[in-house]
Amino acid sequence: MVDTMTGIAEFAEAVREHIDLAVRVRPGSHPRAEVRNRFSENLCETVTCSDEGAFVTSWGYRLGTVDNVADAAARLAYLLAALSA
Repeated sequence: MVDTMTGIAEFAEAVREHIDLAVRVRPGSHPRAEVRNRFSENLCETVTCSDEGAFVTSWGYRLGTVDNVADAAARLAYLLAALSA
């Protein structure tokens, strides 16, 4: 079992490496990261971390795991049409 809040915090930090993305972490019983493309109101996504350590979008797409947070963030950046910093 993974600490999902730590997973989301690490994911948010990795997302911040992508200059076109803004991220807000929402703590609570179901922590999540709300990510958006700074240049589009329509390109946004909510990401959660499962107890198994998988990062999952609001529509069920598995981005990756806590074993490779940078790759998971890069997949989301690709989906949201963002560039690396």
